[in-house]
Amino acid sequence: MLISHAYAQAAPAATGGAESSLLSLLPLVLMFVVLYFIMIRPQMKRQKEHKAMVEALAKGDEVVTAGGLLGRISKLGDTYLHVEVANGVEIQVQRTAVAQVLPKGTLK
Repeated sequence: MLISHAYAQAAPAATGGAESSLLSLLPLVLMFVVLYFIMIRPQMKRQKEHKAMVEALAKGDEVVTAGGLLGRISKLGDTYLHVEVANGVEIQVQRTAVAQVLPKGTLK
């Protein structure tokens, strides 16, 4: 006979089944942790700081809007505020559109 008989071998018993499944999930968990500390946490911190800045706005503050307009707050409302960009010229913007509060005396 030229062809020998082939016998199937029994698979060895899996002793580390639970350990191997935990080790296979480890890279996924590590990627989520890195993503949290690099992207999610700083964004949440920025949102918290912006919310505090918007809540602390007062009449007379000099601000920069998200569109790049500089002006002085003349009237405040719950969701909108009036910004004076020139003598006698006021625009109405949302509170959340304020990007930055400038130091006093920046506008002349």
